[in-house]
Amino acid sequence: MAQRHLDPTDRPTAEVVTAHALEGYLRAQATEFLRALRLHRVTGGSSAGGADGAVDAARALRRSARRISGSLHTFRPLLDPGWAEEMRPELAWLSGTLGLEHAYESRLERLLLALHRLSGAAVFPAQAVTAAAVAAADPAPAPERGNLTVGAAKAGALLERQLTLARTRAHSTALQALGSARFHAVADKVAVLASEVPLTPAAATTDPSPLAAAARERLTDAVAALPLVTAGHPYNAEALVHGLSPGPSPHPQDGPWHQVRLLLRLHRYAREALYADGAPVDVRLVAAGQALDRHRDAAEAAGAAAQAARTPRIAPATAYALGVLHADQRHEVEAARFAFQRAWQKQTVDVP
Repeated sequence: MAQRHLDPTDRPTAEVVTAHALEGYLRAQATEFLRALRLHRVTGGSSAGGADGAVDAARALRRSARRISGSLHTFRPLLDPGWAEEMRPELAWLSGTLGLEHAYESRLERLLLALHRLSGAAVFPAQAVTAAAVAAADPAPAPERGNLTVGAAKAGALLERQLTLARTRAHSTALQALGSARFHAVADKVAVLASEVPLTPAAATTDPSPLAAAARERLTDAVAALPLVTAGHPYNAEALVHGLSPGPSPHPQDGPWHQVRLLLRLHRYAREALYADGAPVDVRLVAAGQALDRHRDAAEAAGAAAQAARTPRIAPATAYALGVLHADQRHEVEAARFAFQRAWQKQTVDVP
């Protein structure tokens, strides 16, 4: 039985695809944006009872903003160029601003749980000690973990101070952004998009499938340029070279992987735009996307650990714990790269 990769942008030959599919998709995403905005306005000023609703609303705003922005990028030849180029950076600004608070919160939780796992000590802040973490932890610290346990509590407290402060600032920035004239201008344009998509005159008779296929090819080319052979090894020593060096710049190996994550997201959005009734699930893409999300999270967590280790005048035991934590997260990066390699190379369709 032969196997081949599923071409996710293939459509049934009897079905004619036009820009009306893109138009309907953009209008639907704009409607979701406005619905999330209304929910955020209702819950944003509430007390504890509305906190979860505000978080869900912010997440929905980010989700629809990303999809609109991604579609403007992929299908820009079919859209009014001035309008599209004006909208894209504004939507990217909004999505990035709203995502920072959640990113810092998730990063702190990831690092504290990793410290807990590595040291076997339950001495970290309460939000990190979940039932799952307690169940997974060793019942008592192993002798060889003694030095790590000494500094782990202080390392956890340092990370909590730094990332909680960053999260608080991100929350304030998001609130300011949502009340700004800049945001209201974006919301007004999205409201217009919900009823009228500024297509070019030629778009009505143009098939958007080649543009979606081009997005897929850009992803394929970027994946082909990745060092998948290196990712196939369980330990990549080069990934630790820049660990706790004085330079705060991002790890040099991570950039191409983050770019592939972005291109994979654009490819997914392009597929969604072509299918008014929902794009068919491609298990390979789902697994690959999840691996790249883990890669991004681990890389950023490793960077936060390294940044904390550069704090002046910290105790040697604290620096040691942060160094072990950094190495642990870089190993998580390698594991995510290996998982992506396996997911991407997996054949998804059996052909008799």
